[in-house]
Amino acid sequence: MTPAEISPGLVINVATPDLKLSDFKLIAFDMDSTLINIECVDEIADAAGRKTEVAVITEAAMRGEIIDYKESLRQRVALLKGVTVAHMEQVYTQRLQLNPGAAELVRACKTAGMKTLLVSGGFTFFTDRIRDELDLDYTRSNVLEIKDGLLTGRMVDQPWGDICDGEEKRKMLLQTCGNLGINPLQAIAMGDGANDLPMMGMAGLSVAYHAKPKVREQAMVAINEGGLDRLLEILLD
Repeated sequence: MTPAEISPGLVINVATPDLKLSDFKLIAFDMDSTLINIECVDEIADAAGRKTEVAVITEAAMRGEIIDYKESLRQRVALLKGVTVAHMEQVYTQRLQLNPGAAELVRACKTAGMKTLLVSGGFTFFTDRIRDELDLDYTRSNVLEIKDGLLTGRMVDQPWGDICDGEEKRKMLLQTCGNLGINPLQAIAMGDGANDLPMMGMAGLSVAYHAKPKVREQAMVAINEGGLDRLLEILLD
């Protein structure tokens, strides 16, 4: 179908006839620039005087212009070497905010009996706190290596692998669906960057939130204005 703007800033790219929240059992969120207002890696880099350098790589990765996401993240994390945990704390307390409608959408999904998943190319320092703040059920993200209160410029391998990239997001969505005994078509996936497309492609409903052009074009629904809870304009029971 031809993309249709059903109300200002809310675009339907693929017909979703009569879908309701109760049709779904899981919603998966990206974190940076989706659930929250910042790219955490860029803000951490600010302390090292390297925000511009890191942000250029982040933007290219999110637009899908960098093929090897893992290597791009390693490059960015290497530039964080020497940043203090205290600065990361400042990023969390002074710069990070939930995006508009985040709490409302999560609450509506939980009320409808859905499980919630936060899957991010960002870092556990932030995802664990967002998980607790929003009472999310599952998370997957990357661990920054810290020694003597300073970032080493490296990440720590985890039992599931080394880096949560687009492929890992896809795997985590499918694994969570498997653990819940549901079909991936009963999942919603929301994101803004190219590394979200693999999981969005598996879900029954893919939603782009203030996203890069490539993601807006490929998502079934694009929220280009307003908060995350605008999804409820389409899906409320």
